[in-house]
Amino acid sequence: MPRKLSSIAPDWWDYTTLDDDIIRAAAVLTPEAMLKLSRPGFKVVMYDTLEDFYLAEALEYVTAWKQSTPDNPVGICGPIGPTEQLPLVARLVNELGLCLESAHFWGMDEWYLDGREAPPDHPLSFEKADRELCFNRVRPDLAMPEDNLHFPKADLAAYRKSWDGVRCAVMQGGQGDIKHWAFNDPPRREGKYKFNPPTPREYRKLTTRVVELHPITIAQNARTSGGGNVTLVPTKAITVGPVETWKADKVSIWQAGTHDNPFGQRLTTFMIGKKIPDAAVPMSLLADHPNVQFNFYRKGIGNCDVEMH
Repeated sequence: MPRKLSSIAPDWWDYTTLDDDIIRAAAVLTPEAMLKLSRPGFKVVMYDTLEDFYLAEALEYVTAWKQSTPDNPVGICGPIGPTEQLPLVARLVNELGLCLESAHFWGMDEWYLDGREAPPDHPLSFEKADRELCFNRVRPDLAMPEDNLHFPKADLAAYRKSWDGVRCAVMQGGQGDIKHWAFNDPPRREGKYKFNPPTPREYRKLTTRVVELHPITIAQNARTSGGGNVTLVPTKAITVGPVETWKADKVSIWQAGTHDNPFGQRLTTFMIGKKIPDAAVPMSLLADHPNVQFNFYRKGIGNCDVEMH
């Protein structure tokens, strides 16, 4: 039986093409039921305060970098969205006197404009945000060498190669409205994927690449970063791929309730917990990763009750 057309963007795949039974089962989940979806390889964690939430996220950086030595370098891959953890990371590094000489960091993604990555002085640049909120705040005597900071570029070769010979202890991420991590959006509904999205096996073969962004992702970034002005947001980006994601020892997703909605937070928790990977919901493909943790701010989970405003 053919899959439904998207009710958001009929030329694309997305979560509205899922079977209605999955939609209904996800929508009724309580926070307690979400916790019970934990299983070997997938852990659901709740935080009662934002202070605890963002401190725990920042500590993942510190814990990863403390493992790094010149002979066995270790790094972390981190998002822009959320960003509240980044100043905390710099403060912890400075207070603990943690030398980052052998540590590494990978930025998850960057905007793609006019055939190249957005320059670091672009107001929406992810590299700019990482540097200003975190790395420029680290004491010079503790700072990470410039060669150990890896940001995606239009020339993809160096970024892809940077994952070889360095252990990624953790890949952090947020979850967007379209249920992506990084900018791993669902694809257009065209060509060989006209009637079915890529299989999970096909999607997992994707490496760091230039991607076309789903309309929902463009609208979301306008809302969160551009005051709602959709014309400011690029329609393409460079993003870390599933290939690099599966090189990370752990994938840690942080959801404070500001980047995805109550239904979205429940949907991917349900699909990963129940092992229902589907490329129309890219985050659900993490059902096949051996070590995934979903971190929630309890008050940000909300509910899916129908209420007119």
